[in-house]
Amino acid sequence: MGSIEGVTNITVGVLALQGAFNEHVQLLRQAAKILSTKETVERTWSFTEVRTEPELRSCDALILPGGESTAISLVAQRSNMLEPLRDFVKVTRKPTWGTCAGLILLAESANRTKKGGQELIGGLDVRVNRNHFGRQIESFEADLNLPFLSDGDDLGSDKHRSPFRAIFIRAPIVEKLLPHVAGEQQGEASIGDTIVAPSRTIDESVARGINLGEVEIMGTLPGRAAALKTDENTGKLDAEAGDIIAVRQANVFGTSFHPELTGDPRIHVWWLEQVIEAVNLRRTS
Repeated sequence: MGSIEGVTNITVGVLALQGAFNEHVQLLRQAAKILSTKETVERTWSFTEVRTEPELRSCDALILPGGESTAISLVAQRSNMLEPLRDFVKVTRKPTWGTCAGLILLAESANRTKKGGQELIGGLDVRVNRNHFGRQIESFEADLNLPFLSDGDDLGSDKHRSPFRAIFIRAPIVEKLLPHVAGEQQGEASIGDTIVAPSRTIDESVARGINLGEVEIMGTLPGRAAALKTDENTGKLDAEAGDIIAVRQANVFGTSFHPELTGDPRIHVWWLEQVIEAVNLRRTS
């Protein structure tokens, strides 16, 4: 990456209601140091734990960490954070990344979920399968080929060319890509043990330059059962593609695994680059 000009002060929040939020903060700090060696702009980063609406409003971008999605949802509901989070992600469309439990919360639909057990924030037009790989004792690590990391994030060695060693703990997968069309949620809500996120309308006056478009597959886990194929995503997925474990749609990014537990900052570096571009667009449009 060449230098990214523009804004020099950016605040990134990590939702700190439950889960591995401190680990994200530590890797974000490491990623910011790496970026500082690559840019000509002297940029000031603030990384903050977010527990209240005023703290959320101060953020330019947000991470929803791994943990227990039900617990995070319930705490957010009790602390009156669900609606502010939905506004942040779906109305003002600020950059948001969810890991594992965070991916579940950012999905528009989640199965294997008892109605009333938790609520979703939404933002990604996908259905996730919770705890796809089973109980915590069935957690595992896997080497991932993530093409979006291949031509950036030079850490001073050939490390950026190596696979990303990912940690999966009671991980979900994306089992279906949902079209961004009216009425799709009603169909999802009719499926047993499936919950959907409340609809929200993007604020065009605030979310400048955001084009929702379709969900982009950013990574798969080879060698596992192929993701559910439907007419909507036929042609987008190869029969041998494997489980979808990383997706992006406009301002929202989601991963099934826990980059924050690896000590490898490459994905955090890449995501901060996306944040810079999004914040530049928002503040200069």
